[in-house]
Amino acid sequence: MPLIAAGTVVLERGVCRPGWVETSGTQIVGCGSGAAPHSADVDLPDAVVVPGFVDIHVHGGGGASYTDGNVSDILRAARFHREHGTTTTLASLVTAPVGDLLAAVHALVESTRAGTVAGIHLEGPWLSPAHCGAHDHTQLRDPAPAEIHALLAAGNGAIRMVTLAPERVGSGDAIARFVDAGVIVALGHTDATYEQTRHAIDLGATVGTHLFNAMRPLHHREPGPALALLEDARVTVELIADGVHVHPAVVHAVIEAAGADRVALVTDATAAAGLGDGEFRLGALQIDVVEQVARVRGTSTIAGSIATMDRLFRVAAGLGPDRDAALAAAVQMTSTTPARALGLDRIGSLRVGAEADLVVLERDLQVSAVMAHGSWLTDR
Repeated sequence: MPLIAAGTVVLERGVCRPGWVETSGTQIVGCGSGAAPHSADVDLPDAVVVPGFVDIHVHGGGGASYTDGNVSDILRAARFHREHGTTTTLASLVTAPVGDLLAAVHALVESTRAGTVAGIHLEGPWLSPAHCGAHDHTQLRDPAPAEIHALLAAGNGAIRMVTLAPERVGSGDAIARFVDAGVIVALGHTDATYEQTRHAIDLGATVGTHLFNAMRPLHHREPGPALALLEDARVTVELIADGVHVHPAVVHAVIEAAGADRVALVTDATAAAGLGDGEFRLGALQIDVVEQVARVRGTSTIAGSIATMDRLFRVAAGLGPDRDAALAAAVQMTSTTPARALGLDRIGSLRVGAEADLVVLERDLQVSAVMAHGSWLTDR
């Protein structure tokens, strides 16, 4: 039963300086503040230990994509993000013909069973052409019962979340069908009105996909979806806090308005994450990364990100004058809140009985080690 002692440990109940965590197999069996109860197996007096990050919206990374349904690429992308502290990944698929979606879902079901990813996020194809972003507009369509049935059958429980535009014909029935199947419904890529969004929330939608991005903008006479999502306590809102998608002042304002317990930081990362500038692909679309910003080729449309969760954690931990409060909020938004949004009870915080997923950070909050399911990613 290895015992890890550190200068700072962020437990479920707060920031401890110092603190300790003890694991056995894949589980946390002890944790606390102050000196460790016995000699530590791993002593990290200058480090910060936090729960493993939970990314509920990511398309790939390290040159590999989840969208193609290639098992080796799935492994490669998941490992890339795990090296950056993401111990739980929801593999996001983009809009595609139903045959391509079914093939990708089948591959990701096997990867879900193997524990490589925690499940599947269908971002489309039931999105608005007015706010399709980096989705193939020729493949956007209304949610049809037959297609939903085929995808749920193929997913066999692995589909955890779907993003749809609630103004599309049939969306109400689709929301009810997904909720009945235990699938989280997120609202995004939408031109919905404030009233349409509120109705979708009443039907059971509980997540706002990358708030503000790819949705009707906020207006004082027609507030649109953003305000409806932001003001409803039943909704968790995603934010891509990479300095590109949302202005830092807006990130801060959203956290102040909703609270860290309703904000899930997400990367929306593509295969380009970790590789810098170059030419890439997202589904059927060609993507160019120039000066660290990904865009659909030949347009100004932002196409996902090249971010990693540790980078977003550092952004969040730097918000506000109270160091411990900012650190606790960063843990909430990168681990606890996204885990709760997906209904994953055993991850997202360091507490007795939780999964032994943790990240060791240096003083500058750079990742130095990652433990997933009780095993170090690399030998310490």
